[in-house]
Amino acid sequence: MRARPGNPAQGFLQAGKTVFPCALGRSGISASKREGDGATPLAAMRILSGYFRNDQFPGGRRTRLPMAPIGPDLGWCEVPEDRNYNRPVKIPYGASHERMRRADRLYDVCLVLDWNIAPRRRGRGSAIFFHLARAGFTPTQGCVAVTARTMARLLPLLSDRTVVKVVR
Repeated sequence: MRARPGNPAQGFLQAGKTVFPCALGRSGISASKREGDGATPLAAMRILSGYFRNDQFPGGRRTRLPMAPIGPDLGWCEVPEDRNYNRPVKIPYGASHERMRRADRLYDVCLVLDWNIAPRRRGRGSAIFFHLARAGFTPTQGCVAVTARTMARLLPLLSDRTVVKVVR
């Protein structure tokens, strides 16, 4: 994955010989990722697992990745001082969190990248996902996002050994 020339918040994802457009963080790609900076980490990140909404994206199970359904009580903690920082949590949750079941459908398929998972370091960034893009590939908060059609095409090829490499 690399940024699109002239637009650091958009990029190109190469899978084999095929290239797909993608959205990146609003701050582009950064080697010094910090919580809330809006940057996509410059890193090689393994895809660990994923979540999907069966009512919105029934093909979410067509992959070798471990996938779990997104229920209304699934969240992701984004508070560096919390013991569950950068981990899934059950909503309602006392600390600030991201709701995984979103009205905008960005997380109808949401793959967890291993950024700041083990070990977790406070303030290094949370919820770095590979998910669905908004129309026009508008910027993410630091994630990588593709169209639903691209995701459906990629899912059967992915496993927990797949590495997403973000380069400059």
